[in-house]
Amino acid sequence: MTPLPRPLLHFTPPQGWMNDPNGLVYLDGEYHLFYQYHPESLVWGPMHWGHAVSRDLLRWEQLPIALFPDEHGTIFSGSAVYDHANSSGLVPGGGLVAMFSYHTQTQGLAYSSDRGRTWHKYEGNPVLPAKAENFRDPKVFAFGGHWTMVLAAGDHLEFYRSSNLTSWEQTGRFDAELEVGVWECPDLFPLVHQGREHWVLFLSVADKAPNGGSGTMYWVGNFDGSNFVAQTGPQWLDHGTDNYAGVTFNNAPEGQRLFLGWMNNWKYGREIPADSWRGAMTLPRVLTLESSGSQATEPRLVQRPVAALEKLYASGRSLVTGPVNGLLKLGHVTQPFDLKLRLESAEGVGAVLRWSGDDWAFEVHWDPAGQLTLHRSLPLSATFHPHFVLPVVMPLPASKNLSLRVVGDFTSLELFANEGRNVVTALVYPATFELELELLAAGTGVFLLGGQISTLQAPEPGI
Repeated sequence: MTPLPRPLLHFTPPQGWMNDPNGLVYLDGEYHLFYQYHPESLVWGPMHWGHAVSRDLLRWEQLPIALFPDEHGTIFSGSAVYDHANSSGLVPGGGLVAMFSYHTQTQGLAYSSDRGRTWHKYEGNPVLPAKAENFRDPKVFAFGGHWTMVLAAGDHLEFYRSSNLTSWEQTGRFDAELEVGVWECPDLFPLVHQGREHWVLFLSVADKAPNGGSGTMYWVGNFDGSNFVAQTGPQWLDHGTDNYAGVTFNNAPEGQRLFLGWMNNWKYGREIPADSWRGAMTLPRVLTLESSGSQATEPRLVQRPVAALEKLYASGRSLVTGPVNGLLKLGHVTQPFDLKLRLESAEGVGAVLRWSGDDWAFEVHWDPAGQLTLHRSLPLSATFHPHFVLPVVMPLPASKNLSLRVVGDFTSLELFANEGRNVVTALVYPATFELELELLAAGTGVFLLGGQISTLQAPEPGI
């Protein structure tokens, strides 16, 4: 097959297989991304931690593999913290400490005193024995003068506390009645909304996400250092099929909560088109809480691409406003783009945003009654997995107005509706990246109130 173009804006491995982001942490001007990595194959296998750093979350420098399998097992998912006071006794003067799962479901530590360039395993590994069949994916963070950890434990989550990162005691657990397969990759973090601190709990699940396969859900609630109490029911972070195992950065500057996810789905992840590499991360996103509509008392997550994306605009133009009147051509695109639209349906008539080429098309259907649907059926798509060509459906609040931002890269579309309150992330594989963008309406009464399309250039190499 013709080699696939690497995404221009999204992180990809140098070669081989990549899945979950791990150890997201910021230190001394650098964002560290570790990731589940099998460098010798295009399919999942003995896991390592790959490693890259960036100063803006878009320009990445690949570093040598950080963690290799050892006598205790292969290296599954985990997290990293900045141990500035050397509470662990492992990093005099301060440094990074990573906590990860071995494939045996025990938990291990590694540490670095040189800004993550070299890593050493803790001689006392494992620091926590296996307690369940799927006991893994520790997310560690500082809280209240000690270290806190949330860990997946089969069909529930467990919370732990430590003063030194090497000895842990359980403080609580979180249960929910879910029929979603294996629980994985939790995260727990605070966000301030309307002057009040709330806590957000992430859980990635192996099955029965909104459009099939794997996905990530969250709750908003309270955390007292020992236990999390949900104040909302579970919500889906993303209604697309291709955002999984995402977590947030520890120690991010200016108190931002920054998110990165694996842009794939276990339903077909081992079969997506590939030549020398397989796997990509989502765009980095800023997370906030907002309330709106009938659920004003229950804050919901909002996701927006990091502002640094707009520094990559190569050219742009405003779209002509007015009635759509059947068909409105938005332009010809041959490189990644950032498209922003504001639509109004005066008579309840829907609209379709279409990207098309020779004998193929992607379409986003907007129904003002409360739904957005992505169709990505292509000859190439249909060849590798039947689930991939099923419609991707996202419920929306019923409204005559829609704001929609679409960031398109060579192999993905990320849709941020209603200012990022409703999100779809989806892999796509166009036959060629020669795109005609069009806006269609089934009848009169649909208006383009405003919009802009900007083409995006590649980030400069390095950090």
